[in-house]
Amino acid sequence: MKSILRINHFFIMALLITLSLNSYADPALYKIEKNGVNSYLFGTVHVGNASMKGLPDNVINAIDQSDEIIVEVDISKLTPLQMQQRSMPLMMLANGKTLKTELTQQNYNKLKDYFAKKSIDIAMFNGLKPWAVMVTMMQIEFQNAGYSDKIGIDKQVLAYAQANKIKIGELETLEQQLQIFDNTASLSNDMIEETFKQLADIDTYFIQLVNAWKSGDTKMLTHYYNTSFNNTPYGKASEQAMLIDRNNNWVKKLTPRLKNEKLFIAVGALHLPERHGLIKQLKDEGFSVTRL
Repeated sequence: MKSILRINHFFIMALLITLSLNSYADPALYKIEKNGVNSYLFGTVHVGNASMKGLPDNVINAIDQSDEIIVEVDISKLTPLQMQQRSMPLMMLANGKTLKTELTQQNYNKLKDYFAKKSIDIAMFNGLKPWAVMVTMMQIEFQNAGYSDKIGIDKQVLAYAQANKIKIGELETLEQQLQIFDNTASLSNDMIEETFKQLADIDTYFIQLVNAWKSGDTKMLTHYYNTSFNNTPYGKASEQAMLIDRNNNWVKKLTPRLKNEKLFIAVGALHLPERHGLIKQLKDEGFSVTRL
């Protein structure tokens, strides 16, 4: 589930956008400070390829200076079986509904053709919610492009924390994260259409995003944010459910802790920018947020 880049995050404040982006060669890392207490904020991507193995030195140094790592969901504590047992009930349709009843005939046929070309029978997905099918499609395409969630940056952060016996905390549960998709269930057809649009131009909707993350190019991340979360009903609904609501909840949890604890916060990169992003909200709470 973590491979969905839309569950992941956004721009940067006007000051950072106006800086020379060429002055940064690494993913963006921020220091959060108030009353002499320092923490760190790191935007991640949830999938990676071979070129993304290994955390940058400045990120490792920041982790080493922190008392606890905070991630969206601590999947390191779950076995694959536990992940399946906890996620499948939330992915399944109920009350006699099927994938075909939830989509227009046109979109269902698109999905049927898509999977047929990959020698997959769409009947395998008849009991799944449309968003769960969309996740499967994205995973297939990411893998075809050479990316895997096994090399995702958040997983690398978790692995480093485990290896160095650093405490790990989470901002939400696996169930809470998956239930986010149900908030846009009424727009399932729009979601499927948007997914096919993205898959038809994976360079714009994925490769450029990853490259922007690698280089710390916040201008490109902002462009991606605006491209993905536009003014369509689905764009607005998905932005609200996947980013704005979650950011608001996270800031409420983090604000009191950041005043006294040294935390390393690693969340999807698109959660950082824009007026509802973590950077802006933490500044509004009186914290100094500086890019390193």
